[in-house]
Amino acid sequence: MADERPASVFFFAPFVSSTMPIEQGWIDYNGHLNMAYYHVLFDRAVDEAFSIVGLGPDYVAERQATYFAAEVHVRYRRELTLDDRVRVTLQLVDFDEKRVHFYTEIRHALEGWVAATSENLSLHVDATTRRVIPFPDDILDNLTVMRCCHARLPRPADLGRVIGVPRPGLRREGESVALAGGARARH
Repeated sequence: MADERPASVFFFAPFVSSTMPIEQGWIDYNGHLNMAYYHVLFDRAVDEAFSIVGLGPDYVAERQATYFAAEVHVRYRRELTLDDRVRVTLQLVDFDEKRVHFYTEIRHALEGWVAATSENLSLHVDATTRRVIPFPDDILDNLTVMRCCHARLPRPADLGRVIGVPRPGLRREGESVALAGGARARH
């Protein structure tokens, strides 16, 4: 009897999406890509990447499960216009039995500069009950392979950023403070 183990998955590190155009209807009154459509580009690339893991449209139909966005932090770094074409990179940061943490960057397809970054946490969900459930073992195995490939990548600088307006005299946890003589102390 033949060995019926599933084939191993292979991941580039980071995952790189197909090239995507900017659509005319996405350009706003400022003459650049409206912020909502950065999310569309990110979402299309996530669908491509997670299809490799086994979380594509067939997964929803066959297993009645999916994943939902729980938290997203986007940083807009450079304008995109109608003539630009982009690719999105995805790095799996971490996962557990019910959650996946990943980081994506929209990059100009020809010049390589970063237009936007997005840090994401998604939850695995039963599509019928809408409750968070554990990933099946085969998906966890594929996520493990992906994480091992992506573990060699440097930690993205935008990961874990905090939003806020800096105020003189107020410090957040972990900020350094200049002391006399040029020394610095951590708060």
